[in-house]
Amino acid sequence: MAALLDGFILGVPAVIVVLIILLSTGFGAFLHNFPNPPTPPNPDDVASAMGAAFIFGIVVFALLVVIGKWLYFAAFESSSWQATPGKKVLNLAVTDLTGARVSFGRATGRFFAKWVTQLIPLGIGYILAGITERKQALHDMIASTLVLRR
Repeated sequence: MAALLDGFILGVPAVIVVLIILLSTGFGAFLHNFPNPPTPPNPDDVASAMGAAFIFGIVVFALLVVIGKWLYFAAFESSSWQATPGKKVLNLAVTDLTGARVSFGRATGRFFAKWVTQLIPLGIGYILAGITERKQALHDMIASTLVLRR
């Protein structure tokens, strides 16, 4: 549930930003003229420029998403809340192994360690949270953190 709420909190602004970018870059005009596009002087040049701009846009957007998610999770989990808004609603807190608040660096390590957890097939990295003594998922073991109910 916490992941769904955090995904919604992050997803709504992302969709709004994408819509603003698409509408402000003339994408709407492109779609309007799609069935009858104007004949450019050199179609190959225009197509390659549009392709390069599209790829560049995707790369920039992907970087902004990763940076945004990293700052969201690391800042909230290292704050006095010790949790993202989704975890806070469920009365969960991210702590170090002694139950103390984690630093921004440790929260950053936990965020990027989730990538390792996600690489393991069948969700086994997450399933570990249900079978280990301290209820730690793989990324929590890597970052030496716990998620506790408050």
